[in-house]
Amino acid sequence: MFFERPESGECAILIHIDMADEVDRESPKELEELALSAGADPVAFLTGSRSLPSPKTFIGSGKVEELKDLVRLHEAELVIFNHALSPGQERNLEREIECRVLDRTGLILDIFAQRARTHEGKLQVELAQLEHMSTRLIRGWTHLERQKGGIGLRGPGETQLETDRRLLRARIKSILKRLDKVRKQREQGRRARSRSEVPTVSLVGYTNAGKSTLFNHITDAEVYAADQLFATLDPTLRRVELDDVGPAILADTVGFIRHLPHKLVEAFRATLQETIEADLLLHVIDAYDDDRQSHIDEVHSVLREIGADEVPVLEIYNKIDMLERAEPRIDRNDEGKPVRVWLSAVTGEGVELLFKAVSELLSDDIFHEQLSLKPEEGGLRAQFYASGAVLNESVDELGQINLEVRIQRKDLMQLLSRMKIAPERYLGANVNKPEWLHS
Repeated sequence: MFFERPESGECAILIHIDMADEVDRESPKELEELALSAGADPVAFLTGSRSLPSPKTFIGSGKVEELKDLVRLHEAELVIFNHALSPGQERNLEREIECRVLDRTGLILDIFAQRARTHEGKLQVELAQLEHMSTRLIRGWTHLERQKGGIGLRGPGETQLETDRRLLRARIKSILKRLDKVRKQREQGRRARSRSEVPTVSLVGYTNAGKSTLFNHITDAEVYAADQLFATLDPTLRRVELDDVGPAILADTVGFIRHLPHKLVEAFRATLQETIEADLLLHVIDAYDDDRQSHIDEVHSVLREIGADEVPVLEIYNKIDMLERAEPRIDRNDEGKPVRVWLSAVTGEGVELLFKAVSELLSDDIFHEQLSLKPEEGGLRAQFYASGAVLNESVDELGQINLEVRIQRKDLMQLLSRMKIAPERYLGANVNKPEWLHS
């Protein structure tokens, strides 16, 4: 039902209205890109401005008449608004112009439905669609509107709507149950990676910034990449090798967009968990885009919404091959840490600098030292071996155990806590000592 699409593009009219009180205005250019990504064939673009949207039809009566003429002139099958419409506004507009109406949220949901490939992705999209549709069911029963109440005049309309709503609720409940199972499976995978001390690096960014192209270049994967919005929907994980760090997991995730529908954020929370629990985020930015800064702000907004704003971020300025006199480089902060890498995912220029920057940032969290343990500290030695942290071992003439240890600092802290050993013994005097630890 939700994944069948017409073979040819539907003839569509696009509408963008500038509102006087809008702080964050939508982009008309982005609406056209979204429509093309959905497979529509835009034939006209209707623009205008209003102080406030009309409660009944969003646009004024004059624009409604103008829209009617455009629909008849182009024999349009679809009208797409670059705004969120209420169910009543959609219904009233369809009655007035006798053409199907879709708002920005519905358009994004449709694109997601087309892109979903995995079982989990399809479930997540269907959940968001069903929740969006639940407030718009009456639109499908407008042929029963003339039936009046009263004895002998009660028709099946209300009964059918209630049946549909009940079926929707049952389907939503079923999907939530299945997604909960998927979440638990993902959580098991994350716990296994955590136990094996493999760091996770997650690609994030505005849609069409070049995340999948970069992911394919780094991992030799074959993730679908195209010059269109939301080319990637389902997350992909690949193992990569990093100098001074060892194996790491690289995750390619769905792109963000301005005013990403909240229903989608909620439905994709299991997928976005890869972002929340990553050790490092690679924020891929289209360096050639005129709206670069607004897209950066939007990504930060979504990261805050999903609770990932505390995860360390390395900015990746992509598409330098389209800029004049741009060279691959690493920008650093006052402490000398990498904060930004300039590269081209298409040509591969600067990708080796990305590896270097990621290795530097992740190795900051790696404890790699030679430790001397007393003979009676065999328990600590055993814990290091159990964690897979021992690279080399030797015993001197006094019975001292010399270990070359390589382990994530957070895992070392947990290990020392279990053994009731003061962390400053190995991490230096500047480490805050929990009250319950003894020297």
